[in-house]
Amino acid sequence: MILAAVADTLVFTDTLAQIGNPTPEAPPLSEKILQMVRYFTWFILLSGIIAITYAGGKFAWEKWTGGAMQSPRMVAGAMIGGVVATSGGTIMNAMI
Repeated sequence: MILAAVADTLVFTDTLAQIGNPTPEAPPLSEKILQMVRYFTWFILLSGIIAITYAGGKFAWEKWTGGAMQSPRMVAGAMIGGVVATSGGTIMNAMI
């Protein structure tokens, strides 16, 4: 019984070896999707730059007027968000 199972396994793996390794092919409309991703990445980077600039201006205003200092959290949040947003592609390439 064990020999029969081993023999069946060997025949199955031999059949899989004959199938081959298929080459990857881009799906239809993949260029449009990649263009949309590039636009989205550009928008995220622009949003991060605007957020850091706004938080820096607010930080200066709070320092000058002596108000509550909430802008350092905004600067840190914008920087962490930018790191996460821009590293998403790198993480996915490492996973694949």
